[in-house]
Amino acid sequence: MNDVLIVGGGIGGLTLGLELSRRGIGCRVFESAPDIKAVGVGVNLLPHAMRAYAELGLQPALERVAVETAEAAFYNRFGQLIYREPLGRRAGYEWPQLSIHRGDLQMILLEAFNPRVGADRLHLDAHCVGAEQDERGVLLNFKDGHTARGAVVIACDGIHSVIRRKLYPAEGPPRYSGINMWRGVTRWKPVLSGATMVRAGWLKTGKLVHYPIRNNIDAQGRQLVNWLWEIETPDYKAWDWNREARVEDFIADVEKWQFSWLDVPAFFRAADVVLEYPMVDKDPLPAWTFGRVTLLGDAAHPMYPRGSNGAGQAIIDARTLAECLAKDKADFRKALKAYETERLAPTSNVVLENRRNPPDAILREVYERTGDRPFDRIDSVIGPEELKALSDRYKKVAGYDKPALKRA
Repeated sequence: MNDVLIVGGGIGGLTLGLELSRRGIGCRVFESAPDIKAVGVGVNLLPHAMRAYAELGLQPALERVAVETAEAAFYNRFGQLIYREPLGRRAGYEWPQLSIHRGDLQMILLEAFNPRVGADRLHLDAHCVGAEQDERGVLLNFKDGHTARGAVVIACDGIHSVIRRKLYPAEGPPRYSGINMWRGVTRWKPVLSGATMVRAGWLKTGKLVHYPIRNNIDAQGRQLVNWLWEIETPDYKAWDWNREARVEDFIADVEKWQFSWLDVPAFFRAADVVLEYPMVDKDPLPAWTFGRVTLLGDAAHPMYPRGSNGAGQAIIDARTLAECLAKDKADFRKALKAYETERLAPTSNVVLENRRNPPDAILREVYERTGDRPFDRIDSVIGPEELKALSDRYKKVAGYDKPALKRA
């Protein structure tokens, strides 16, 4: 068989299937879950990711269910505005920035995958346990004993990737940042512009991220709002993306957060869903590709969720890999190496930048310079040019500054 075998039917795996189908390359996707459900919380699609989805014809469907994010706003924990900037098309990009429920995105990808690639090309309840390769191709092995043969294997199976663990058996568990996170969704009336991504506070005493992901969800005109609460925590439980939690686990740190536009404790207490997990990543790898096997998305470069960029990098991986395979259909192994050459260094830079200076570094600078106290005027603490430079630096490293998108 000459199919590309994709391990994992999440955002990266389904996007890769669509990108391959667009270029006439056959594929099969193997997902360990028994079905694909509309679950999860929010995800941001930045302009570089939306360019890829626009090319796939998915932008209209995404815009129907998402919130087009208009601006980013940074506040201290006293509710004082530090910096505001436009996002997406309002910032002059050709493509919007969308905030969307992860489940909505997954369903749109699935609804496109079935007619374009083929519903029979998505295999559910298929738990991969390893891959073998020889000169003729690759063989995937599954927990139930069955196998699948193809030309190459692309591991899109996340931070706990089985394939990555086979390639790097001594790597060990994810690296803990020292920051614990609670994440959830709340039905709430629109605040600020109704399309603002808010970051407030700092990790020493607690940081809030707040942005809407669905509009007009009820007769009251409320939105479904995605939120994160992040705070430095020396200890953590074993990593689990889906551990259910309670607002009471962290609300004591938030009780005094009263902004003119948001009662933060009341907002948290109204949550429909609360999940807890430590902020983790892994060190960049020296190589992803070994013969007929390579890695993509979180299997290749898991990163801290601090730049609204994890899903976007997987989407760009998928677009780049499909382009490389289309250019070199005679030798897929060469194509996999070309993909690694193009994507390994840039994504490694994003992983490291997310540790050092993500967009919320703006909050860190103000926290440190004010000693965590209110300010009289923000320009007496930090100037607008320095604030803009901090934001623009991250866009450039992550590959979605306007000049980079115009060149690509």
